[in-house]
Amino acid sequence: MHRCDLLDQLARYDTRYLDEAAFVQRARQFVATHPDTFYREHLPAHVSASTWVVNPSRTAVLLMHHKKLDCWLQPGGHADGDTDMRAVAFKECVEETGVSPEHVRLVGDEIFDVDIHATQEPHPDAMPHHHIDIRYLVEVDDNVPAPGNEESFEVRWVPVSMVTRLNNSRSTLRMVDKTRKMR
Repeated sequence: MHRCDLLDQLARYDTRYLDEAAFVQRARQFVATHPDTFYREHLPAHVSASTWVVNPSRTAVLLMHHKKLDCWLQPGGHADGDTDMRAVAFKECVEETGVSPEHVRLVGDEIFDVDIHATQEPHPDAMPHHHIDIRYLVEVDDNVPAPGNEESFEVRWVPVSMVTRLNNSRSTLRMVDKTRKMR
């Protein structure tokens, strides 16, 4: 079964955040019952993967100002059939930040955060659906250039204390809190 790795990761993942614990339970149930959840065409939801990119001292986070969504987010995207969520997250991080792969380090193999959110697709023909976002912690030296790509207006290192000025969503607040606890 191609979903085993993700289901195993979700089964091992433990969180003290009640909202996230509910997301983990929903994600486990959804992935277990929907074999095609790794494809963006799968509705009403599908998995996506993203990275929470921190500098080595854990004092800053690398965020992108997403052109299509016009908001500040962590790098991430659709699995497009790939069942290795770590690989998807790593690939999206490299593509969206423009940081060379040798400068991107996955911090452990375990999930950093899980979120389920409605898409913010601005396109009028887009079907409303949810992303089951599996997030991994990534470390990048903040002295390495991060030029971004065509999907963003800007990619910027943001001090942890300032992240919520750019994105104050509940899931971002949770990841900021986790980052502060690592320091």
